Amino acid sequence: MADSEKKQKKSLWREYRGVALFLVLMLGLRSAWADWMVVPTGSMNPTILEGDRILVDKHVFGLRIPFTRIRLTSGIDPARGDIVVFDSPANGQSLVKRVAAIPGDTVELDGETLVINGRPASYRPGDLGRLRELLSTTAAASPAVLTEKGVGVEHDILILPGRASRGVFGPVTVTAGAYFMLGDNRDNSADSRYIGFVPRRNIVGRATRVVISLNPERYFLPRKSRLLAPLG
Repeated sequence: MADSEKKQKKSLWREYRGVALFLVLMLGLRSAWADWMVVPTGSMNPTILEGDRILVDKHVFGLRIPFTRIRLTSGIDPARGDIVVFDSPANGQSLVKRVAAIPGDTVELDGETLVINGRPASYRPGDLGRLRELLSTTAAASPAVLTEKGVGVEHDILILPGRASRGVFGPVTVTAGAYFMLGDNRDNSADSRYIGFVPRRNIVGRATRVVISLNPERYFLPRKSRLLAPLG
């Protein structure tokens, strides 16, 4: 019986080893090279919407040993304005935010104004068309879209006038090897104002574009306008 069981196991291994190898390679590539992430919250509205599936470039900040945080190459450093996926230093949860400040920067928020190294960002009315893409619960809060410029990559942010948040923060200086993250939805984001600086080793990769977006308020039908849309 024992010999029969051994032969059966060997036979199964010979039959399915190709599938097993494929799965290991696929999971290894997703862990170390590129992957996609489902976004369940609106903390990055209006740039990223609930239901977006975003492509994450994992090797740009250094190639890692699959399933670990050990990097084989240093890669480039995250820059102000990059949208990145990282493991929260508070609880290990995967989050997606924008890099607002890099090591050595002094960062503060004065109301809704972001100030980096003493230089305040400038703001102007943003693309009102973005308001039509928001979920109804967010749209009901009378949000405003502003374009932020002068302290990194120019991009739109969302303001929720009736929601209390840490609009006054700092100034603080970002420590070596760490980054200060902010959500584009400034009044509804658990970012570095609450979870602290994010160590470089916790940053998984850069979010580059929406692969596909499924609208949770419309039976998860695809949002055609967001198919392969770049993030910025």
